[in-house]
Amino acid sequence: MAPPDASPPPQKSRRFSRRRLLALLASVPVIGGAGGAVAFNRQAYYSGPVSDHFDGTRFFDPHGVPPKPFTDLLRWQFGNDEKARWPETWPLAAKDKPPARVEGDAIRLSYVGHASFLLQTRGLNILLDPVWSERMSPVSFAGPKRANPPGIAFEDLPKIDLVLVSHGHYDHLDAATLSRLQAVHQPRVITPLGQDAIMKSHDAAIRAEAHDWGDRVEIGNGMAVHLAPMRHWTARGLFDRNKALWAAFVLEAPGGLVYHIGDTGYGDGHHFREAKRRFGGFRLAILPIGAYEPRWFMRDQHMNPAEAVQVMIDCGARRALAHHWGTVQLTNEAIEAPREALAAALAERGIAPELFRAIRPGDVLELSAAEA
Repeated sequence: MAPPDASPPPQKSRRFSRRRLLALLASVPVIGGAGGAVAFNRQAYYSGPVSDHFDGTRFFDPHGVPPKPFTDLLRWQFGNDEKARWPETWPLAAKDKPPARVEGDAIRLSYVGHASFLLQTRGLNILLDPVWSERMSPVSFAGPKRANPPGIAFEDLPKIDLVLVSHGHYDHLDAATLSRLQAVHQPRVITPLGQDAIMKSHDAAIRAEAHDWGDRVEIGNGMAVHLAPMRHWTARGLFDRNKALWAAFVLEAPGGLVYHIGDTGYGDGHHFREAKRRFGGFRLAILPIGAYEPRWFMRDQHMNPAEAVQVMIDCGARRALAHHWGTVQLTNEAIEAPREALAAALAERGIAPELFRAIRPGDVLELSAAEA
């Protein structure tokens, strides 16, 4: 049984301090607002031809909008928007110990926390945006900190074959975790253009390969991965905003398609309707539901639970699974608010709650081959 929400009512806390400013700067490349961090990255991560989403220096989304300016970040942090206080810890009910493999068209998804999952199907073990670090930050002493440990102990991972990393924000691309995975499992790592350079600058041994929107990559056992647009952005430092690409992933398997979005705003819904047009619908969509308040600041880059339900409908997913909630506080909403808002949005649209679940870290979603 999940522990009760121990968080007190929302309260204002806007006192300026050096410690708070440092924590804010360490959080910037995670929260999806203004570009920047305490690091001063200037290098180019990718060089290639101009395209409909690359101007020769930076990537862009033709159907998106750029992140908010730094002045809006300060307005949010030191203005009048109320911020719920999360509990220091939100213990797991249980940790998962996954099997060595899942064969056939059954799917087993274990929620590690935030945007991290272990997906097992057709004999492959695939990690999505794996983060085992305590802080999701460019530094170890400040920035967003986990409220709970990973839902799978690192030592309990089965042999990892493949890692998918959606973009370079520190709550999705955790170089320390990728280096640990390389040392123990030597997995193949698939990521959007330019993110491979970030990984290899940390550890040259990481087996990273970069691909563009629209690419299809064979991964074995009758499966492939497609890279698809999502409405977001990326950065690791003050001067490298959008010098690498971001992407959603579509896992193609005989049992059906799985659509994984690491981070996205909703916008006008173009990307999700286009995904349905291109792929014909999905067996499962794995969608973010958290880090959405205040809406005036976050709406262009992070969708809320009601918008996530609309994405499920737009993309033609038969089922959905939520992430990006309950692990680390990035924005103003309370720890359980995304799950509560998801339940309300499903009820309003007349969708059965079991068709779009928000499980806790350490919990598992299993789909049988008969549900393909």
